[in-house]
Amino acid sequence: MANTSSIVLTARALERTVLRMADEIVERNDGTDNLVLVGIQRRGVQIAARIAAVIKTREQIDIPIGALDITLYRDDLQTVGPRPVVGKTHLPVSIEGARVVIVDDVLFTGRTIRAALDELADFGRPARVGLAVLIDRGGRELPIQPDVVGKLVEAPPGARVDVFITELDGRDEVVLDLPAAQ
Repeated sequence: MANTSSIVLTARALERTVLRMADEIVERNDGTDNLVLVGIQRRGVQIAARIAAVIKTREQIDIPIGALDITLYRDDLQTVGPRPVVGKTHLPVSIEGARVVIVDDVLFTGRTIRAALDELADFGRPARVGLAVLIDRGGRELPIQPDVVGKLVEAPPGARVDVFITELDGRDEVVLDLPAAQ
């Protein structure tokens, strides 16, 4: 039997979700002073850039955007293979004393965020670290919770939540892919 897929967010719904997330990030941080967005490679970086664009439009300020590649900080690195593909980590400003918001596409077990926190610590000590995710699908293995959630999706074990971003995939959409019934 084939898997069943359903659209969780259309392009328009994803756009509205990012607008709301941007407002919530500004509100939770009492404005934009000393605020830095750091996206997790891959799609978290593009989502962070979209959030920063909304903040620029609404607050008339450029928010620095960084990128983290957590590959070498993963707790399952030995299962990735002998030559893991490592992307770019870039922080455009010092995070020492900053209010950093880590941005990711899907929060599942929490292990990616743990790795991001470990990597971030190598760059300094922020005043505060928050977490913004487009999709929270539940299923945590670590005690990590987001501060800002675009959409909560109840995804059973074995299901996939796929985020498609125009910059990488040619379309904006979030799809829930449920395994076929046995």
